Amino acid sequence: MFRKEKLIEICKKNKWRLTEPRLEVMRIISLSKKPIKAYDILKKLANKIKNPKPPTAYRAIEFWQKHNLIHRIESLNAYKACSQVHKHNGAQFLICNECGKVIEFIQHDLPSIFKETSQKSTFKPLRWNLEINGICNQCS
Repeated sequence: MFRKEKLIEICKKNKWRLTEPRLEVMRIISLSKKPIKAYDILKKLANKIKNPKPPTAYRAIEFWQKHNLIHRIESLNAYKACSQVHKHNGAQFLICNECGKVIEFIQHDLPSIFKETSQKSTFKPLRWNLEINGICNQCS
């Protein structure tokens, strides 16, 4: 859920530059019931900022994603606010094929099978997403 005061506090604490477009993009993403696409963010951004250009939205999205406060749902090409305010390198999502609801669940560490495989392959994972499609309880 969008809490402007909390975002301001986090940005000040970490010395991140907080701009009005960045704040507005986070508000739009946070208030969206489902993951939202970049061009839909841009359309909504036009309600608050006069004639915003695509780079305005994309830079704000990149800022929040870089700081792990939003996630990109790869299979939907859309963005969702992180349900947890913490630093993490991985995210997992349950995606309902019927209603489009996305539930973030928390697994802070890369599952051991992936760790073992990456170590054997001399590969160092930096970020990871796991998306599981299915049917939520409300739709089944």
